[in-house]
Amino acid sequence: MKCIPVLFLLFLKTISALSENKTNLALGGEATQIDTYDGLGVASNAIDGNTDSNYMHGSCTHTLENTNPWWRVDLQDSYFITSVKVTNRGDCCARRLNRAQIRVGNSLLNNGNDNPVVATISRILADRPETYTLAKPTEGRYVNVFLPGRKKYLTLCEVEVYGYQDEKKNMARGGVATQIDTYDELGAASNAIDGNRDSIYSHKSCTHTLTTSDPWWRVDLRYEHAITSIVVKNRGDCCAQRLDGAEIRVGNSLANNGNDNPVAITISHIPLGLSKTFKFTKPVEGRYVNVFLPGTDKYLTLCEVEVYGDDVDKGESPESPM
Repeated sequence: MKCIPVLFLLFLKTISALSENKTNLALGGEATQIDTYDGLGVASNAIDGNTDSNYMHGSCTHTLENTNPWWRVDLQDSYFITSVKVTNRGDCCARRLNRAQIRVGNSLLNNGNDNPVVATISRILADRPETYTLAKPTEGRYVNVFLPGRKKYLTLCEVEVYGYQDEKKNMARGGVATQIDTYDELGAASNAIDGNRDSIYSHKSCTHTLTTSDPWWRVDLRYEHAITSIVVKNRGDCCAQRLDGAEIRVGNSLANNGNDNPVAITISHIPLGLSKTFKFTKPVEGRYVNVFLPGTDKYLTLCEVEVYGDDVDKGESPESPM
């Protein structure tokens, strides 16, 4: 029984180590907000590394008076967020930030304001930073500060975001994507390997082919890998059933655009806007991963394809004889 407290302490130590990641992820992000009060209050002021809380110094954001004003930072990739640190305005109006919600997620639906609430700001004193440590790490690319209510101003003097990425490397991110054809300028093949899991097609985060027979999408991982799992994110705004019956094919051949490679798994159904992970009991080796949808009059749409595994060890080539 003595081992239980020890294991618990190790667990707490691990969580603490993750939380103590000192890299402010927001510094490499891109900020936006519902609107801007004047030339001083731009959204990027909250991620410039300057914690000066005097608005007149050009270091804070400021919206117009609005219903439900919001601010958002795009971290450019998905992270497991462990804490968010907010610095309030110091020259006036500290109470304006009361009851603001911090939301984290991968969706841009409603400008990201429909993502889960991870913390609510009850009160931050003027000129004071407050750190909100999440009860559990929450995965997301977007961090929003959302202030519910009418006739509200939203001002932030700095937002710092801390967290980590899964040690597993998504090998598709370094690949090159292509597909049979493209429905319009929104549905490029590369949208499925950009790290953005937003499932709303109009947000330019998903692929889309024309209606055709046997449509396909492919990622070239650039060299052979031993693939242990593949994650597929389905469209979330409509048409979830369109992906039913799609085959995931893996191999090293480009014959028939890679669609003659062996079938690794067949997708029976992925619900609207959800991801499904396909794990292989034995690693599947290949450079090319195809999603092939057999049938006539078919559209193929993918909102993200992630590929995990290891490089294939081919061993050292024997030295040439002298």
